[in-house]
Amino acid sequence: MSERGLARRNAVTVRHTGVSVEIVVGDVAIARYVFEPDAPAAEAPKPYLHPLRTLSGAPLSVHRPWDHRWHKGLQMTLSEVSGENFWGGPTYTPGAGYVWKENLGRILHTGFDDGVTAADAQDHDEVALAETLDWVASSGERWFAEHRRQRFHGVDVARGLWAFDFDTSLENVSGRRLDLGSPTTLGREAAGYTGLFWRGPRSWTGARVTAAGVPDGDDPMGVESDWLALSSQNDDRDGGATVLAIAGSSSADVPLAWFVRAEPFAAIAPSPAFGREVALEPGRG
Repeated sequence: MSERGLARRNAVTVRHTGVSVEIVVGDVAIARYVFEPDAPAAEAPKPYLHPLRTLSGAPLSVHRPWDHRWHKGLQMTLSEVSGENFWGGPTYTPGAGYVWKENLGRILHTGFDDGVTAADAQDHDEVALAETLDWVASSGERWFAEHRRQRFHGVDVARGLWAFDFDTSLENVSGRRLDLGSPTTLGREAAGYTGLFWRGPRSWTGARVTAAGVPDGDDPMGVESDWLALSSQNDDRDGGATVLAIAGSSSADVPLAWFVRAEPFAAIAPSPAFGREVALEPGRG
């Protein structure tokens, strides 16, 4: 195949629906970013990526599973912010376990920067979505101003690969200090989930977990490691896939640590506050 033919085969197309953006390779929508979600307040509405798919079309995410309706593919959120819950569902409460409270926030899309999302776009080597969002507490107060950038790139149809980069900046606009934590910072062991969170499909239950510097068979929950991977077989379609997650970095002095599960479901989060809170002063990000 010619170089031009290979480029077209690996090209990325964008489809804008008005409430979502689809990233398409060939005839497969590998990702759909829903920026105007239709979700009840109990699920702390926020933008999310679902479905995610391999280049063969096999699913890589799940939406509103029966056990945690607020889990939606891949989403950026925070489970504990000075008592506020942007995660969805009940809040972990020391001495009482998970309790439903009137503390559920929401994350609102406020606009995309100029770019390919303004109209349908064809045959890109990569696509970047740059977006602004407001984090609104249950009181109606605006607590964070966010700017995020999502990049879809590295498509290689012959090898079955594609890559996704996620960068975000949160500025505290609440006028007071905000403490970012997790159920583990509140006392629940091995539950440091917060931040960017991926929930895998049902077929990935029991997936093989590997992490840099972690011996095979050891549990990497809470470990600080450069990368982590889950591998599993697909339902419906032959073969399997691997999700390789790179930890990245945070501007906070608390190191990123992995929240990861293969049972009772597959999930990954490079947690910015797994076991230690992050204090964010007003005007800081």
